[in-house]
Amino acid sequence: MTTPSTPLPDGPGTDRTAVLRARTADGFAALRSDLEALVRIPSVSNGDFDQAEVERSAAAVAELLRGAGMPEVEVLRVTAPDGTAGRPAVVARRPGPAGSPTVLLYAHHDVQPPGDAADWSTPPFEPTAVGERLHGRGAADDKAGVVAHLGALRVLGEELGVGVTVFVEGEEEIGSPTFVPFLHAHRERLAADVIVVADSSNWKVGVPALTTSLRGLVDLSVEVAALDHAVHSGMYGGPLLDAPTLLARLLATLHDDAGDVAVEGLVRAADPAVDYDEADLRADVGVLDGVRLAGTGPLTARLWTRPAISVIGLDAPRVATASNTLTPRATAKLSVRLAPGQDPDAAMAAVRAHLEGHAPFGARVTVVEGERGKPFQAPADSPAMSAARRAFAQAWGTEPVDIGVGGSIPFIADLLEVYPDAAILVTGVEDPDSRAHGADESVHLGELQKVVLAEALLLDALARG
Repeated sequence: MTTPSTPLPDGPGTDRTAVLRARTADGFAALRSDLEALVRIPSVSNGDFDQAEVERSAAAVAELLRGAGMPEVEVLRVTAPDGTAGRPAVVARRPGPAGSPTVLLYAHHDVQPPGDAADWSTPPFEPTAVGERLHGRGAADDKAGVVAHLGALRVLGEELGVGVTVFVEGEEEIGSPTFVPFLHAHRERLAADVIVVADSSNWKVGVPALTTSLRGLVDLSVEVAALDHAVHSGMYGGPLLDAPTLLARLLATLHDDAGDVAVEGLVRAADPAVDYDEADLRADVGVLDGVRLAGTGPLTARLWTRPAISVIGLDAPRVATASNTLTPRATAKLSVRLAPGQDPDAAMAAVRAHLEGHAPFGARVTVVEGERGKPFQAPADSPAMSAARRAFAQAWGTEPVDIGVGGSIPFIADLLEVYPDAAILVTGVEDPDSRAHGADESVHLGELQKVVLAEALLLDALARG
């Protein structure tokens, strides 16, 4: 690791922030180039895609960290107890001066499938500048997080005053199936006093945020069966309802007439201190004119601290191949987001009981349980959180906002179980227009530069106590 040309000043009245800001600006063109190179690697961890690209992505990340002066860089993986082979993770370590804290910097290099290329304005794996944004799959989620860590290391150089471990996972987008075995296999290697997770969002362009809560998750499939086999819809339609209709009636019981979740046993957390303007939300997510928003109460509560249930998949006859028959069975996959404070096992039991207890017309309802993930609630007043607030305020020139995130990062709860004394900071580079997981995913380059500066300031502050 090299020392940047302008050393950091020390002593009363010195402006270390100005020097770090100048270093960040000087090195940002190279960081952008590195991000573009990573985006060009289609590292989709979904098993239906070429896993050689995930291996190539891990190798590229490892090489970048070596170039940033990390003396110990490894590509590691573990096998889960059920035999599931883990995707490649990159772990890089640099010890700090005696008595200094160790900081674990987390990101992930795998990405979501691109979806239909026709939905993209630019090729998904060809990084393309559109105004102030860089478009491409993974440009925001989460290869920008990788680059944020890389940039902070370069900005501080040999003046890095803390021990650093960089952990870049390769299977976050498929639910981190071997994350817990990986933590236990490499417990000492990953141990840290402060953990910085760069996989969240900011409030909006120009206003940074610290994520203080995350919803948990359970998912499941529910099948409704009414017949042993398909029969003619003209001859038997009337006294018999087809399975898709019965499934639709069952799914409709999950929400009340206002659109609030109607499953007994799912908890709510306290309403957030900030709210989301409805016009901004409608614009940010592309709500069609005339479509009313669901639920009651503050929008941020509906998004962050209350449960949500979505149908994310359906197995039923396709319109293009449909015939005049009554379909005997149909299946839906449900994604259930859990408020902070909710136990995932209790939530799964509550949803199962609701579905089985609302079988329409006596149809046979079968529930197959899937993934579980715990919610997260961070303390707002830890020393690490205070240092992060100062760093963000210096980088952006405005105070950060405490936000929740409606999405789930279950491994954060896993980190807390393995490292209960560590302070966890959840940060990120996304903003409401990043469209993570969707077409035209992008990162705002000006915001990414501020994230790099903020992380360098945070590491410098932690080194200085």
